[in-house]
Amino acid sequence: MLFVRPSRLADLDALEQMARTAQPVLHSLPHDRRALEARIALSEDSFRAEVDFPGEEFYLFVLEDSASGKLMGTASIVAAAGYSDPFYAFRNDALIHASRELHVNRKIHALTMSHELTGKSRLAGYYIDPSLRNDAAAHLMSRARMMYIAANRKRFTPEVFSLLLGVTDENGVSPFWEAVGRKFFGRNFADIEIESGGRSRTFIAEVMPTYPVYVPLLPEAAQRVLGEPDSKAWLAYEIHQEEGFETDRFIDIFDAGPVLTAQVDRSACVTRNETRVVHEANETHAANASIYLIAHNGDHGEFRCVLGELTAGKGAALALEARAALGVQEGDAVRCVPLHQQDQEEPSGEAQ
Repeated sequence: MLFVRPSRLADLDALEQMARTAQPVLHSLPHDRRALEARIALSEDSFRAEVDFPGEEFYLFVLEDSASGKLMGTASIVAAAGYSDPFYAFRNDALIHASRELHVNRKIHALTMSHELTGKSRLAGYYIDPSLRNDAAAHLMSRARMMYIAANRKRFTPEVFSLLLGVTDENGVSPFWEAVGRKFFGRNFADIEIESGGRSRTFIAEVMPTYPVYVPLLPEAAQRVLGEPDSKAWLAYEIHQEEGFETDRFIDIFDAGPVLTAQVDRSACVTRNETRVVHEANETHAANASIYLIAHNGDHGEFRCVLGELTAGKGAALALEARAALGVQEGDAVRCVPLHQQDQEEPSGEAQ
């Protein structure tokens, strides 16, 4: 069974392998082993810490196969993006250019460098092992983060955002980077991706344009990809939409990928949450069961999330394998959210 849990130092070797092989680059997983070890240690401290408001905390999750113990994926949450340095993005603006003499009044689409996202909680570092071709597992790895946020509201901001991969060709070349970024950096997209540290480096403000970039002046290829997710990011885009994320007025400064935002109060993991009591599953399979995200917050920063079939309006009937993965026993309470919206017509609040 696949389950999501916080990372620990024993995962270092597996996470180092992911960091070196993941495409696109995972900013949450440094290639340097010592830096990666420090990042995992920060995550362990963050999960254990008593937090009243978001700060420099960083939460790193892994997807584990309970049968083999192998790690199959990772994802993370940054409690406050740009905590040390501003987090940069391009803001979509409309600038008015008018002349009374010439009877001209034009609204021009422009991109303006912005750090308005600084301080907001960010979903980051999503990666699934390519051998795991399973959409449900992708949902689990991605949305387990929102299950954690929904159950630990003080640790995060009321609005969260996520930045998805922008369009690149088969060689990893970004039309937007070639039209804008390369003009200022004079270097390859992949190199700057690694050095940018997740869009929170001072050199971004030092090198990138401080004046608006007028979209009509960009090549058509660059204009077409503004705010468009890459084909490899469509599943992630759909997963975010299922949770309640929407496109915002921001795009990525490097590849023009979409920035998605969600109000935690309106997210699926809050509005469709049911608190259920665990009991042992029967041998028979319920015909009207639906797939749910099922999560449990334990003591000392412990957290587990799995996918399981539950019947609407009843307790959480879990088999031994699921109970072991969650670290629960009969009588414990778990947080349950339908994986897909159509599986629950109306938010049912609290159910026992």
